[in-house]
Order: sequence, then C-alpha cells, then structure tokens
Amino acid sequence: MEHVASVEEFNKIKESETAVFLFSADWCPDCRVIEPFLPRLEVDYPTFTFYYVDRDKLIDVCIAHDVFGIPSFLAFSNGEELARFVSKDRKTEEEIQTFLTEAEAKVG
Repeated sequence: MEHVASVEEFNKIKESETAVFLFSADWCPDCRVIEPFLPRLEVDYPTFTFYYVDRDKLIDVCIAHDVFGIPSFLAFSNGEELARFVSKDRKTEEEIQTFLTEAEAKVG
C-alpha cells in the first residue's frame, strides 16, 4: 500500500483514480489489528488502488473529509466519493469487506 505524502497528492489521486484511502497512524492499536489481512483485501478488490493516509501527517485531509476516528476508509472514483467507513471503532475484516463490496458496486 502506497503512502500519500501530501494534501496535493491526496487530491490528485482522489480526482483521477478509483482508490480506497486507509486513514491510520503508527500509534493506533486498532489499526495494527487490521494490518495482517489488508494485503489480501488489496488482491480481492482489484478495482481499487489502496493508499495509506497518515492521520498525524495529513490532518488537514482528515479535517476536510470529516475523518476524526481511525482506522477509517474512504473510497473515491474520479473525484466522486463512493463510500465511507469512518468511525473510531475497531473494524473487522468482514465489515471492511462489506464496505469494499458496496463501494465497488458504485464504480462506473
């Protein structure tokens, strides 16, 4: 999963790709819980390119998109928000799969 380095890069990806952004942070224990199965989800949902957004480094992106809890996910396709899975709660693999399936159904 590629890391987004700047607000400008986030906006460029959001506007031009079909992407899922994972909002996370190194210190977040709930974020560590989902890490083992993320590579499999990237393979299972090839419609999306997956990106990591460090909440601490890109707080302005979080504020602009109302992401105040982590881990959280936003899905975009060519500038349009397809779906969001945003909360401060721990996410299960099944919940993330449901989010991705619903987002994928809205592509295109």
